[in-house]
Amino acid sequence: MSRLPLLLAAALAACGPVTFPTQLTGESVIPGSRLGGILNVFPALSGFSALDFNDNQDFKNQQVARDHVTSVKVESFQIKVVSPSSQDFGFLDSVEFYARTGETELLFAQKQNIASLGLAAPNPVLGLDLPTADLAPFVAAPSMSIVMRGRGRQPSQDTRLSATVKLVVQAKVF
Repeated sequence: MSRLPLLLAAALAACGPVTFPTQLTGESVIPGSRLGGILNVFPALSGFSALDFNDNQDFKNQQVARDHVTSVKVESFQIKVVSPSSQDFGFLDSVEFYARTGETELLFAQKQNIASLGLAAPNPVLGLDLPTADLAPFVAAPSMSIVMRGRGRQPSQDTRLSATVKLVVQAKVF
């Protein structure tokens, strides 16, 4: 009987919160136009749709299921012009990113007045502003997507962007 309290204490010590980072990456091509038309519809970012965090390697490494998540904060969100290397962000005025599950959306990253920032080629990187947002309900859902919206002008040629989102996840481990 003296082992039971020790086993119970060890089992309770194994239960508790765990905090770990994870990263999401996606890419998109903004269609170019020599006429420089208005850009108000953005193509989806590959890698940012139908996200199931039970399939995320960092979740697996921590032995965490998405329904154990208690908090998810965005640590950083960056967009980089991948190609052409001569392209800057002068074509983009504003950008917003939303977490979506079903019909529910939450703004979690944005930047305004981008063209005036002077982010020069080659391959400039844009850091986004991060409103205080907890993505836990979205990460815990069976499927989550990240949606990009914004305004600007079409670049003169097709422009490939990469996006990197760093998250800090807190979860209960049983």
